[in-house]
Amino acid sequence: MASVLYQSIELLSREKNIDPEIVVGAVEEAYALATRKYYKSQENMRGELDKETGVIKVYSYKTVVATEDDVEDPVNQVTIEDAKALADGAELEPGTEIRFYQDTAPLGRIAAQLAKQVIFQKVREAERDTVFNEYAHREKEVLSAQVKRIEGQDIIIDLGKAEARMPKREQSRLESFTVGERIRVVLLKVDRTAKGPQVIVSRAAPELVSNLFQSEVPEIYDNTVVIRAIAREAGERTKIAVMSRDKDVDPVGACVGMKGMRVQSIIRELRGEKIDIIEYSEEITTFAEKALQPAKVSRVSILDLADKQLEVIVDDTQLSLAIGKKGQNVRLAAKLLGWKIDIKSEEEKRQEVEQQMTGFSGGPSTPIEQISELGDSITAKLVAAGITTVEALADMTPEQLEEIPGIGEKTLERISVAVRHYFGQYEEGEARPASAEPAAVAEVPSTDVSVSEETVTEEIAGDSPATEPAIEPSIEAATEAAADREVEAAAEEVPVAEEKTDEVQGDA
Repeated sequence: MASVLYQSIELLSREKNIDPEIVVGAVEEAYALATRKYYKSQENMRGELDKETGVIKVYSYKTVVATEDDVEDPVNQVTIEDAKALADGAELEPGTEIRFYQDTAPLGRIAAQLAKQVIFQKVREAERDTVFNEYAHREKEVLSAQVKRIEGQDIIIDLGKAEARMPKREQSRLESFTVGERIRVVLLKVDRTAKGPQVIVSRAAPELVSNLFQSEVPEIYDNTVVIRAIAREAGERTKIAVMSRDKDVDPVGACVGMKGMRVQSIIRELRGEKIDIIEYSEEITTFAEKALQPAKVSRVSILDLADKQLEVIVDDTQLSLAIGKKGQNVRLAAKLLGWKIDIKSEEEKRQEVEQQMTGFSGGPSTPIEQISELGDSITAKLVAAGITTVEALADMTPEQLEEIPGIGEKTLERISVAVRHYFGQYEEGEARPASAEPAAVAEVPSTDVSVSEETVTEEIAGDSPATEPAIEPSIEAATEAAADREVEAAAEEVPVAEEKTDEVQGDA
């Protein structure tokens, strides 16, 4: 029959949920330490508990060495000769341990108090290790617990074998609890601290919603319907994507239940939190359209496949619904998909496309005043008609120009020649005025290159052949200068009276 001491040890072990041998070892070590302190000795002492009688004996242990030269620690080592004398001539070999009984009767109150402290410390350490080993590998598991007490904004939860803490950030704003109430919590993590392992639980984790659906929906429990993704903002809204392994089973209908009974039960457990159940799709664009429900999406396009970025276009009336209150709907959809979502209205997309088209087609614009050949009178008429850039003037047809007041046939011809001259200079990058001096031709030596008369005639007329001969740049410049002078001379021969008459007719 076990002694009263050992029965007390077993009772303490069951209460603290630790192994009785750990408590026995703590008691034996405490007695050995108290004995060593009482005798003021550094000997290696060990205690032994007799479970039947409850008596604790303490022994000092020494190691046997061959000769005195091998003795390195006189306190804990002894030679063979000395050991035989102490052991009554028993056969001993080097390395053997012999023990000597130490009397524990003289131990007083101080030694007993020291032993008590050592026992409590060892039991606390064993208890902490037991708690850590019990819960460290159970992270993300849903546990049934009881509210033990409330400390400020934190709630202390009784898990049965340990206490857990649920901080404010892991609580739903819709929930409030009373002491003694049983709730389900998610084991978030177990931290080692100086005061022992600290268990953190949560009611805001998505795993809680997953566990509730598994409990309420048999199809999820038997893996006919699979939960592919969950995005949750505790106390506000949860989006859950489900997929059916059986083509005859509707995953959304199975989760909703008849008249919404299944999902309503989960909503009650979460104190009224809104839940959106979405059918999962492997096609990301289709999945995105469903994830943004209840908003209706016009189209979805992939902007960057590597960075997982989507562009979603919705009707102007659906933009606020798609974004949600404080961006909640699109934020949960992005979390559910694991993609970045750039959401725009039809009007915003149209304006963006127009800006891009303007950037592609418009290019740099040049004020119409840069064409000096037009003259101030013609320039003023064009500006009055809304034509302020050279590019806009070049894009207009002769019929459109004739509709402008004050623009007749001869003025139209003058505008055409001036625009042609301007763009000719712009393309070749020459900064010279149109009325170049003929001296440039005289400076070209005639012996540099031989050019046929037909080729020069064709270049002056502006009809260059498809295959041009290799001509020095000076000859080309001279030929162009000659062509420019002929066009200018033709323009100067126009009578002033005819121009004025033409302008008056245009004004009329």
